[in-house]
Amino acid sequence: MPYQSVGNRRNNVQFGVGRTVWVGTHPAAIPERILDMIPGGLAWLALFVLLGLAYVAPLAAVLAAGLLAFYSAVRFSFAAVANLRGHRLIRRWEATDWQAEYARRATAGSLPLDAVHHVVIIPNYREDIATLRRTLDHLARQRDAATSINIVLAMEVGEDGAVAKGQALQSEYRSRFENFLVATHPKGLSGEMQCKSANQAWAARWARRTMVDELGYNIDHLVITTMDSDTLWHPDYFEALRVLFATDPRRYATFWQAPIRYHGNVWAINPLMRILHAYSSAWELAYLAAPWWQALPMSSYSLSLRLLDSTGYWDPDVIADEWHMYIKSYFQRDGDVWLQPIFLPFYASATTGDTVLSAIKERYLQTLRHAWGAKEIGYTIAQMSENPQISFLGGFNLLFRVAHDNLLAGVGWIIMMFGMQFPMLFHPDVVRANLFTAPGLLLQISATIVTLLTLIFWAVDLRIRPPRPQPWTWGERLYELASLPLIAVMTFLCVAMPVLHSQTRLMLGIPLQFRVAAKR
Repeated sequence: MPYQSVGNRRNNVQFGVGRTVWVGTHPAAIPERILDMIPGGLAWLALFVLLGLAYVAPLAAVLAAGLLAFYSAVRFSFAAVANLRGHRLIRRWEATDWQAEYARRATAGSLPLDAVHHVVIIPNYREDIATLRRTLDHLARQRDAATSINIVLAMEVGEDGAVAKGQALQSEYRSRFENFLVATHPKGLSGEMQCKSANQAWAARWARRTMVDELGYNIDHLVITTMDSDTLWHPDYFEALRVLFATDPRRYATFWQAPIRYHGNVWAINPLMRILHAYSSAWELAYLAAPWWQALPMSSYSLSLRLLDSTGYWDPDVIADEWHMYIKSYFQRDGDVWLQPIFLPFYASATTGDTVLSAIKERYLQTLRHAWGAKEIGYTIAQMSENPQISFLGGFNLLFRVAHDNLLAGVGWIIMMFGMQFPMLFHPDVVRANLFTAPGLLLQISATIVTLLTLIFWAVDLRIRPPRPQPWTWGERLYELASLPLIAVMTFLCVAMPVLHSQTRLMLGIPLQFRVAAKR
């Protein structure tokens, strides 16, 4: 069947709980099944082509790996520059007086600060109450929380005791916020899958009815923030967001995104895993800080209720809800949507495990779920096909950003890893004789640059981590240092393999069940 996309202004169909879907009728609509095969199909095609090339032209395979490794080295170098810029911007934003900034930015078209109200949606499922209390305690410390922040605790009926847990937290915290609402998402609704996207879509619609239709809030003065249940926001985030929302003439076409740092439980996770999370944090900051790259929302972010309402909310059957929502909004608004960074980092919790094997397993399963974002490649192509009125260049730029990392982690990893290994298998003498010629040197030098920059990202992350609750032990120091020579192994186990696994499942049409990652 062709992709169904909310907001293509064509045939209006109603289903589910007040959800409106327009099914694209463009004659060039591409079957979803075909589009889903692109990432995995390219990865497996690359594997077999590379195998054949290694047999008939081994140096050509090495050269292909070297060229792609060189591209990665250049890309890492640009990321390092972007990180330097990002850290400078963070220091500048943390030193900003936001009341003075409002006075500086305000124009005749700005909203009064006290007219802006936050609606914070906290989707959760089987989350322990201690984690939710920590999250709510941090939110309650935000400026003017009692008069401007409205909590929507999005519970799942399918969780035993969820309603009682929500009511207990409501009773405990309602006095610390402007409003404290508890939304209960029914189980087994038609057209939904069990995922964060369905939960927060239900909660957002319910919050709109409650706050706008019943309590009389102005929909144009409400800014939605959706977050993971363990997100710990920067103390100034909501004040800065309030100022930016009030003064930005494009407030109804904007996503706001802060840099993510996996520091919420950094001292509790396995030391071998910390370098991977440092790497992830560095890249998220690089995408936000680099003017030459397209940033996309990630994990926890904000947008106006007007934008969310006009674009049909989150689709309840997708896993990569952040990217999907941005892509959908982009094409519904004919390209008139953008992402504004807020350089005030928030903490997220990383996956944990009691042993090295369980830690690797949990990270593998989380990456498996994140890699399902490759499905958005096909969705973006379908949207470009169904919306020819939108600039091809703008749509292609978005497609390139969506496809780039997914394909680099799949097709790209296969070429870089096996571009040397396969030729060594068939023609070891030829490869050894050319280790110090152009193809071999290009691969080796590029790999060295990427490794060194990854180590720098780790060193920077080590310096900016929150204070350690207990002193370092020598055993833990050695354990974390051991992660450095194991970078390639950990990347293979926790990044490359689950990405290929996910893309292969997508190619074969094997659905992925949303699973809550183990954290503590």
